[in-house]
Amino acid sequence: MSQDGHSGVASGMNQETHASILSSLYGMEIETGKKDEADGVQHISTIHSPYRGQRSASVALSSISTWRDRAGSWGWVLSAFILINVLILGSAFVSGSVFNGIHVTNTHLQIFLLVIIVPTTVWMLFYKAYTCRGEEAVLYKDVHAGPVWLRGGLVLFGVCSLIMDVFKIAYYVGYTHCQSPVKIVFPVVQAVFILVQTYFLWLHAKDCVQVQRNVTRCGLMLTLATNLMLWMTAVTEESLHQTVYPEGTNQTSRTLLLRAAASDGDSSCQCSHTSCSIFEQAYYYLYPFNIEYSLFASAMTYVMWRNVGRLVDDHPAHEHRFHLRDVLLGPAGGLVVLVAGLATFVVYEVDVSSGDQEKRDTALTLYYITNTVTIALMTMVTVAGCVIYRLERREHASGKNPTRSLDMGLLVGSSMGQFTVSYFTVVAVLGTGVDGHVNALNLAWSVITLLELCVQNVFIIEGIRREPHHDVRRASIFSNLLALHAQEDRRSSHVPTSPRGSIAIPVHKPLPWKRKILKEIAAFLLLSNIILWIMPAFGARPQFDNPIGTEFYQFNMWVAVVNVGLPFSIFYRMHSVASLFEVYLTS
Repeated sequence: MSQDGHSGVASGMNQETHASILSSLYGMEIETGKKDEADGVQHISTIHSPYRGQRSASVALSSISTWRDRAGSWGWVLSAFILINVLILGSAFVSGSVFNGIHVTNTHLQIFLLVIIVPTTVWMLFYKAYTCRGEEAVLYKDVHAGPVWLRGGLVLFGVCSLIMDVFKIAYYVGYTHCQSPVKIVFPVVQAVFILVQTYFLWLHAKDCVQVQRNVTRCGLMLTLATNLMLWMTAVTEESLHQTVYPEGTNQTSRTLLLRAAASDGDSSCQCSHTSCSIFEQAYYYLYPFNIEYSLFASAMTYVMWRNVGRLVDDHPAHEHRFHLRDVLLGPAGGLVVLVAGLATFVVYEVDVSSGDQEKRDTALTLYYITNTVTIALMTMVTVAGCVIYRLERREHASGKNPTRSLDMGLLVGSSMGQFTVSYFTVVAVLGTGVDGHVNALNLAWSVITLLELCVQNVFIIEGIRREPHHDVRRASIFSNLLALHAQEDRRSSHVPTSPRGSIAIPVHKPLPWKRKILKEIAAFLLLSNIILWIMPAFGARPQFDNPIGTEFYQFNMWVAVVNVGLPFSIFYRMHSVASLFEVYLTS
């Protein structure tokens, strides 16, 4: 039952009626006290709970006096105010470091990030050491928040981010003689922040905090703002690093990339050891993992913020175990697509970097063909999945679920990035005329991508909104104990025995055909989205290697469209992977 629901009951009923309702719900005897005219607080003199003890008493107290939390709702406003101001100020620093690298350098941006990272880390330690240790601090856990596979992904991306910070430290050690020490301090502090935050979210992602609500809301919003700023900074550096500047571009545009480099505009600063270029290439390859880490942490932090002060049901979540039993075609087809995509990506990166125009055109052709076929297959199987959903009779999940609402919002919102790039590409190709097979394939890829985004969003949203299947397919065959007594030593000690003295032997029943098809489709889409994430995340930029966008929109306009839309498109693919994994488990 939500906090708002309790508040509505409390405001609409008198004290005696409310006490009788709580007595019937929780099995408690409540003696209502008098109302203190001085501060307007209702007191409860005695609360007896034979079933839940102090826990139920706390719920009753929160239920009757939730209007006081409404009076303290300024915490929501203040926390949102913190988020907005940090993001706007941070955006100004990021923009200044890119477009005016002389007056606002990369060092200034890192100092700003340190200013918000340090108090965020201190607050998380304070929450762990003090806030959550209260006797009634966390009465409830949101069973939908922070599933183990999401926290596992957070740990994986966090480890890669730590390795990236190690490479950065090794890289900037070579510049200590001519650059600010902030260059080394920042990755060190960021590594400590990642360690603390990963530990914090692993343990407390499900918390519904009931004490120090305003402080906790502000701390969580500061954490969210910090992660979004780290994401924004990493995306900007990665985009500038991957941007291909064509010949003939004016000097002002070309110097943007130089300003984002590590030297803060000082070209005379040289590395003191020979491994600098290796470390630089290494940590740039790890940027995609760091970007995803910040987004995973942001999503989990937002759900925690929504759950502050929330009263939820105590019903445990249904346990869903991952296994590939009865599922073959989907994973096999997905692996074929994944391997073919990786091979295409390697060939593309090698041939595009060469100076041979014929090899570049061949690489673009191969890239477009692979992506077009992959997207077309995904579209067909997704449509089939939507048809299966129409045939299913599963109910839609009801009740308040911040995690599900956030997943759907992020899915639709992040897909707008790929929509933007694809629509701009379609207009450019049609505007200049479909000249040559390369542009024809580019047009086909963009159009099919638009269709695939629509049907995949429908499939995923429909999947996560359905009630999960309860796995009751394990039947039992009962056998007489005397007949099996001779083989008793061969049987494991944990075999269950029925009350009538027989042994229950579990027998696996195959999946119903609709569930099997849904799992096959989810597995295929999951692996396909992985390769669609890998290629752009690790450097494939056909939008720049094919000059049609630059020629049609001019370089400055086209680079803005791609560098704004593509990061959201990359996040969309990784978020789709996470959502499809959930669909696979619940189907």
